[in-house]
Amino acid sequence: MSQNDDPPRRPVQRILREVIAPEPMHPGLIPGIGVEATGRAFPTNWLVLGIAGAAMIAVIVWAFLSPEGIAAVGSTSLDWVTEHFGWLFTALTIAVAIFMLVVGYGRTGGVRLGADDEEPEFSRVSWIAMLFSAGVGIGLIFYGPMEPLTFFLDVPHGFDVEPGTSDAMQTALAQTMLHWGPMAWAYYALVGGAIAYVSYRRGRAPLISSIFDSVFSKRTQGVLGPVVDIAAIIVTLFGTAVSLGIGALQIASGFEVVTGLGDLGNGFLVGAIAVLTALFIISAVSGVKRGIRILSNVNMVVAGALGLFVLVAGPTLALANLIPASAVTFVTELGTMLMRNNGNGAETAEFMQAWTTYYWAWWVSWTPFVGMFIAKISRGRTLREYVTVVVVAPSVVSLLWFGIIGGTSMILESEGAGISEAGTPEAMFFALLQELPIGLITSAVALVAIVIFFVTSADSASIVMGSISQRGRPEPTRGVTIFWGLMLGLIAAGLLLAGGQDALSGLQSLMVVTALPFVFVVLGVMWAWAKDLRSDPYMIRRRFAKAAIAEGVRVGIAEHGDDFVFGASEMHGERAAGAWLDSEDPALSDWYTEAQTGAIDVVEPQPEIEPAASEPRDAIEPPEGDSRS
Repeated sequence: MSQNDDPPRRPVQRILREVIAPEPMHPGLIPGIGVEATGRAFPTNWLVLGIAGAAMIAVIVWAFLSPEGIAAVGSTSLDWVTEHFGWLFTALTIAVAIFMLVVGYGRTGGVRLGADDEEPEFSRVSWIAMLFSAGVGIGLIFYGPMEPLTFFLDVPHGFDVEPGTSDAMQTALAQTMLHWGPMAWAYYALVGGAIAYVSYRRGRAPLISSIFDSVFSKRTQGVLGPVVDIAAIIVTLFGTAVSLGIGALQIASGFEVVTGLGDLGNGFLVGAIAVLTALFIISAVSGVKRGIRILSNVNMVVAGALGLFVLVAGPTLALANLIPASAVTFVTELGTMLMRNNGNGAETAEFMQAWTTYYWAWWVSWTPFVGMFIAKISRGRTLREYVTVVVVAPSVVSLLWFGIIGGTSMILESEGAGISEAGTPEAMFFALLQELPIGLITSAVALVAIVIFFVTSADSASIVMGSISQRGRPEPTRGVTIFWGLMLGLIAAGLLLAGGQDALSGLQSLMVVTALPFVFVVLGVMWAWAKDLRSDPYMIRRRFAKAAIAEGVRVGIAEHGDDFVFGASEMHGERAAGAWLDSEDPALSDWYTEAQTGAIDVVEPQPEIEPAASEPRDAIEPPEGDSRS
């Protein structure tokens, strides 16, 4: 046969791939597979990087050219979103909380975020510390005294209490816990758990778009995936920039208190953000295992010591009564707080826009950033442990923190301290400390805590945005991480220089607006993750065990009375443990095979082809007896 008569090579290559593919494994025996074991490449996604970067630069330019414009557009957009979709944010919050309770404490509680035998990478203490540093950060210091004090002096709709009373203290802390407690952490747990599951058990890229592979298949790797990833970066930028801007203002306020200097001006803000940007970039390129873990552990000690000092030096006995009473009030008044809506009047609608709806949108906008970071640090945990620690533990700590800091501010305010008259919200925490012994020293400690919170929030966000820009790369390259770190620093400095509080308030409003499309992404995450969990190997084994035990007990009693033990034996028909399952269904095991070897082509019947003289016959025919021919 001449060279021109050689048969085409493509069918031969396709058959070879089928020959060397591993034998399918029973879906109940699949152990799970991490993304790093798949041989997946993580090149930079220049489309995602370019569009998200351009959008961020456009916001910075807009803030510089027209800070009043960004504030006006943000305010108008916020009014429209809260008026027409405030109910949707509340409904989503309730749905997410219920979903996570079912996932953690229902039948799926034993599913592991990783392979069956995988152990957690971080200690529980470091895990919780990193959760707090990324998930709440600066907000604990900024809102600690301010939010409960606001609700204490101006009681929200639905609470039948008088402002400024002890009952108002309990409802104020209950309202604060609605915003900062289990509802907020359920959002983070949902996205973080879903990403950890698909990445470390299903072998997909650690991206929000990868969660939808089971629903939209290859389309998530085409057009839909980049759209979701770009949106994730944009809402992360907006949400993080708001926190960094607040943090910079509070650092300036604290520095004024500690040093005794007057108004420091924009020069100090620029210098502070430049130094902090350098610090969080160094922490980010050091990685999660080194920089972020160490800083998070340090900050947990610093913040814990600060809270303990306020508890001891402040009204200790009053706080000991207030905190548990507020926890009970939160439970009993939960329905009242969740039923509050725009239909209760203009005053309530204004409250919802300024507080509850704003918070729900803020947590939605932070879900890509905090969720992806939580996924990185939660590998190896079971879903029951994961939900307990990510939802319950931070909520308890938040109750203690706001109970101590907010409770002290309310008690001192009722005694005439005038903390609410501190001038600006960022100054209230320092005004509180000045009412207690060694106020100057504790203010310096609080300033250190704010700086570390600033650094840990920004470095976590830089790593996450770098990972998204590189198709889910677990450890993004230094260049990309540094790029996003610089952009975060620039946007925070730019907004403060351009318009100060006006530009920040405009960005806060725009953050709520950009969070609206992500509501539908979060709804889709619940749907897609639930679909994956139903076919998880653990769930298959669990159902096998339930059927086998039920039938085994029946047979054992029938044949041996009280005296029998279990053993496995072959059984056919409806009484078999796996009668309900089609174990050869490709949907149950193909994901594992593809994760190991890459997608395997479907081999169509090919005409018999004589091999070329230089090509041995067994190059295109499987060995004798191979069942995969």
